[in-house]
Amino acid sequence: MTDSTLLRPDELRPATELTQKILAQLDRALLGRTELHRLVLVGILARGHILLEGLPGLGKTALVKTIGRILQLEFKRVQFTPDLMPGDVLGSHILQETTAGKRELIFQPGPIFTNILLADEINRASPKTQSAMLETMQEGAVTLLGVTRPVPQPFFVLASQNPIELEGTYPLPEAQLDRFLFRLLVNSVNADVLHGIISDRRRGELPEPDWQLSRDQLKSLFRLMDRIFLATAVARYIARLVAATHRGANEATETVNKYITYGASPRAAIAIAEAARAHALIAGRPTVGFEDVKAVAPSVLNHRLILNYQARFDQMDTTKLTADLLARLDETGLKLPADVRLEDIKA
Repeated sequence: MTDSTLLRPDELRPATELTQKILAQLDRALLGRTELHRLVLVGILARGHILLEGLPGLGKTALVKTIGRILQLEFKRVQFTPDLMPGDVLGSHILQETTAGKRELIFQPGPIFTNILLADEINRASPKTQSAMLETMQEGAVTLLGVTRPVPQPFFVLASQNPIELEGTYPLPEAQLDRFLFRLLVNSVNADVLHGIISDRRRGELPEPDWQLSRDQLKSLFRLMDRIFLATAVARYIARLVAATHRGANEATETVNKYITYGASPRAAIAIAEAARAHALIAGRPTVGFEDVKAVAPSVLNHRLILNYQARFDQMDTTKLTADLLARLDETGLKLPADVRLEDIKA
């Protein structure tokens, strides 16, 4: 059970200040990634897993390492390769001789027993190894030989994948993709940012954070995030948004009916609601607004929509589809005339 009372300003202000300090440290370490850092922090506060997609050398690994340092969480990295086995990630039982002279199977935990796991180039591992992480990502536990062992909490998987080098890779199955709260695109930076990197960072080394969040402070952020209020109107908007991603739905747009084969699952609605709460907390608002939903919905939906072949022919992607849906879906559900604005009604 969570405290359902609305957050007071004196409760919310310190939490918002902590989130701004975290973002300042991230911006100081990795230049030119302000919006990406905000969304990553939203994902952390929503206790979700994040898929980072981008070309090599754009700082995906450095970002995850920096988050671990700032939040003072244990961090482990696994380089996913085609020959990686499930036991290399989850752990395995090794036959050892005890002090009594008997031989027993002793469990040796794998790197997944950590707070933050960087699954580097996750699409290079076989589907068998990818699927081995499903239980841990959903339940926060590992079951081997009938014994279930919880992983340390909090637990996050931040996975990376290269969108262009697809030879010898295995696309993530839909069940695996659905476990990721966000898919975030890591793009190139401009010339000014590159100039700052080569001028101030010898050999690309990152500066050490000059401030860190304590475990107690992180727990308090989680508690306060759970108390961010989700109004009925906003919850209804999220439900309508996810329902509208399905062909033939009452509010499905022309592009949805034309290009989408399968829409988003109920898990997407849950993800949008939790991420919107975290976004509101960072912005210093005790209640979730429509603007919070619109800020996080693209990153929640862009890997959950399955497009048909026509979308490929017309060069339509999930980012464009989501933007079109958000632009066309009325927030209130009142089907107001085009020349009537919600602000006019409020006035």
